[in-house]
Amino acid sequence: MKKQFFSAAVVAAALCACGPSAPQLGQAPIEDVIGAMTLEEKAHLVVGTGMAGSSGDSAVIGETRNIVPGAAGTTYPIERLGIPAVVLADGPAGLRINPTREGDTATYYCTHFPIGTLLASTWNTDLVESVGKSIGNEVLEYGADVLLAPALNIHRNPLCGRNFEYYSEDPVVSGKIAAAYVRGVQSNGVGTSIKHFAVNNQETNRTGVDARVSQRALREIYLKGFEIAVKEGKPWTVMSSYNYLNGIYTSENPELLNTMLRDEWGFTGMVMTDWFGGKDAVAQMKAGNDMLQPGTDKQYEAIIAGVNEDKLDVAVLDANVKRILEMILQTPHFKGYKYSNKPDLKAHAAVTRQSATEGMVLLKNQANALPLAKEVKNVALFGCTSYDFVAGGTGSGNVNHAYVVSLLDGLKNAGYTVDEGLKNTYETYIKAEQERIAKQKKAWFMPDERPVEMELTTAQIQEQVAKNDVALITIGRTSGEFLDRKVADFNLSKAEKQLLQNVTRAFHAAGKKAIVVLNIGDVIETASWKAMPDAILCAWQAGQEGGNSVADVLSGKASPSGKLPMTFPVQFEDAASSDNFPVDVEGNIDITNKDLKKGNTRNVDYTDYEEDIYVGYRYFDSFNKQVSYPFGYGLSYTTFKYDNPTIEASNGLYTVRVDVTNTGKVSGKEVVQLYVSAPDAAKANKPAKELKAFAKTAELKPGEKASIVLTVNAKDLASFDAATSSWTVSEGEYKFLVGASSRDIKATLKANVAASTEKANDILKPQQELKLLKR
Repeated sequence: MKKQFFSAAVVAAALCACGPSAPQLGQAPIEDVIGAMTLEEKAHLVVGTGMAGSSGDSAVIGETRNIVPGAAGTTYPIERLGIPAVVLADGPAGLRINPTREGDTATYYCTHFPIGTLLASTWNTDLVESVGKSIGNEVLEYGADVLLAPALNIHRNPLCGRNFEYYSEDPVVSGKIAAAYVRGVQSNGVGTSIKHFAVNNQETNRTGVDARVSQRALREIYLKGFEIAVKEGKPWTVMSSYNYLNGIYTSENPELLNTMLRDEWGFTGMVMTDWFGGKDAVAQMKAGNDMLQPGTDKQYEAIIAGVNEDKLDVAVLDANVKRILEMILQTPHFKGYKYSNKPDLKAHAAVTRQSATEGMVLLKNQANALPLAKEVKNVALFGCTSYDFVAGGTGSGNVNHAYVVSLLDGLKNAGYTVDEGLKNTYETYIKAEQERIAKQKKAWFMPDERPVEMELTTAQIQEQVAKNDVALITIGRTSGEFLDRKVADFNLSKAEKQLLQNVTRAFHAAGKKAIVVLNIGDVIETASWKAMPDAILCAWQAGQEGGNSVADVLSGKASPSGKLPMTFPVQFEDAASSDNFPVDVEGNIDITNKDLKKGNTRNVDYTDYEEDIYVGYRYFDSFNKQVSYPFGYGLSYTTFKYDNPTIEASNGLYTVRVDVTNTGKVSGKEVVQLYVSAPDAAKANKPAKELKAFAKTAELKPGEKASIVLTVNAKDLASFDAATSSWTVSEGEYKFLVGASSRDIKATLKANVAASTEKANDILKPQQELKLLKR
């Protein structure tokens, strides 16, 4: 059908060519270009060119799809009006395109940068912006126009399969990190698409689940990060999510896309769907979802019919087209940029190596077990992941990289000797495991299974004790698009716990240390075993230079300065959202059983966000719940002292100053966090504390001092009152808490705040009553 419609458009264009020359995009006013477009051309422009096997196969579409092989999508070109096709490509940890091309001996590898969780753990917006600049350069030089990133949905639950792409359980961290990423990428003259807007906090039944959320939680938690990213990053585009939000698909929701995003926040860019998101193309156009990706024949036909049957006002369609054309005007393809296909991958590898070290979080360091002592030369490397390092997650968040530096290789590069016999034993086992896994049927794009941990005999471990100076044990996890994790992924397996116990006990008996490295994308259980090793380094998934980055920290070449952007609970059930996440009592996910709490499986057609605003530390700290590691926590190889805290109020702006001094023996950086506690928080049903600002020092030498300045606007102290549809600041004395984590408060300052109220639109209401958690 699309080929037939395309033919009609060609005929129309040919007829137009007989008259005066058609207006050209960039030369004539956009309104004139739109006025010269046929209905068919408009419908083509708002619908992408599809994916192979999903839509028409005309020559124009085929050529357009192959501008950058492996890119996620393209827009439809209209040459007679000077409108080129532009290229949309994944993803958050680096550009995702095909590394090889048919009939071409060249390679087109991209740099795999650290995952979102790690970038957020840096708490360093300048660093994240520099990473974004490098990613954006590859977007530019490989011929793409818009990067489908960053992803900044809230870590509502530890089991969300895409948490590795996202940043934090806190909207301020999420928004500030995302804004920095956007600024960095877009400094190259290419665009970004912040996603997934909004409330895409689970992968289970992601295209059918209805996220039922209070207006307050929406505005204070799930939309706040997007608001910050829009206002401070100014992304070219926003990507709507797959899910329903309070009964309406996000891509079909005018209250979300027009009233909130455009009217309240002032967003002037283009909105596109997630790939195949939503069902009703006409409703999407009306809602302000300008472009449907990747595009199908049915969507094209629905838009044509919608106009012809007076179900879609042409003025609405024209508004969608205008925003698309405004985006195209900014792109390298429109500007005729001659991309090289040769970005500086060597320089970008250095960027990813350095940036990864700064986001690694030192969770434990008993008796200064790290950095490794100078006399440590021989290392016993345990755990399959030590030899099969995880660079990042799977799905659209993956990157086709040229290599991954394993921990084995990183240690060797750092001058350590790794036991060859143990290495050979592991590599033989891993090869057999990979062959077993390869035989299993796995749907396209689904996460790969990790090798089952190898069991070692007492004799094998004792041999390593005798030959080596230290034990390193790596625990690995991966996850990805389409699937949420299981509780079994959160917990350590029996084999992993046995390995930890046996290795640490044997090395400790010989007076030697045992170190754990966590090569993970999201939270895992640590409370039951963290007493065993001498040190724990959460290395996250550090991209293609991961092994080198870990070795830089272990050796002391870099001092860890990462802090957790989420809470590590004692057990999965401690998370407030655990009662409303699609797992059964054994931790399995089953999307076939849709009966609400019949048997063991919870409903997957909807998720009630009954914990309301009490997400992450807001819950744990407000309800005095024990945690394994608190939000904002992270150790260093040095120590810091906080001095001279002051607060100043002026015209609704609160400025907090504090001096931070390196009191240790090595250089390091510190993250300073500013939380605010409202008066009578418990009575007013407000969190015990909420992060409002943060800053990271430059690298401080021993004895060196930095003066940190943090600011908070009075309006940022407001809570949303659904009863009056307003942001309300209660009058009273507020506590401004300067901390090294949410549970390590270094100074408490107080300031009087005046009452204020700011009206907002009464939108995005839940359609069902929710039993919300209250203090």
